[in-house]
Amino acid sequence: MSIASSPPAATRRAVWAVVVTGLALFMASLDNLVVTTALPVIRLHLHAGLSGLEWTVNAYTLTFAVLLLSAAAVGDRFGRRRVFMAGIALFTVASAAAALAPSVGALVAARAIQGVGGAMIMPLSLTLLSEAVPAERKNAALGIWGALGGLAVAVGPLVGGAVTTGWAWQYIFWLNVPVGVVLLALARLRLAGSRGERRPLDLPGVALASSGLLGVVYAQVTSGSPGALAKRP
Repeated sequence: MSIASSPPAATRRAVWAVVVTGLALFMASLDNLVVTTALPVIRLHLHAGLSGLEWTVNAYTLTFAVLLLSAAAVGDRFGRRRVFMAGIALFTVASAAAALAPSVGALVAARAIQGVGGAMIMPLSLTLLSEAVPAERKNAALGIWGALGGLAVAVGPLVGGAVTTGWAWQYIFWLNVPVGVVLLALARLRLAGSRGERRPLDLPGVALASSGLLGVVYAQVTSGSPGALAKRP
């Protein structure tokens, strides 16, 4: 049985799941690299140093990578759609904060919060999609989902350059706001809520992984700074 021959309600649910989860994944993945081509403009506008610009990118990557470990478990415990929507809301608010950032420090903080929202979006979008699509069409749906994520990573620098050239660097983040609001409404109306098996969160493991990744990224950022180079023999 294909999606086309499924009952109309099941077909609509599957299509909407692909649309909502795919767009949410695209939005979160795009912001991983979209800011890279805007860094020269951000440096001039916010009078940022090299380390601050590097953290504008790395803050998102760090929180995103670390919290993927526990976001799915939190969704199982408190409701997958609820946590997914919370991730979209957090990502949207952080995008507005990034656009309004008066300094590079505020921008880095907003980017870190964006990463938290992105970490809540990615694993739960996959789970919600898998639950909504019939088993015989699941491979096709997951292929579309994965292709959208890969496309976002590929076109991120291009989109950032185009937006910065045509408007201003703040619009890289402002564009997420209406998209996030629409996705929140669609997720509420079109996605079914579910819960998984309740498992205890491995808080010591998450803290250890977070500390390790923080140390690695911090070392990479500071190793190329003028101060670090001056201290080398």
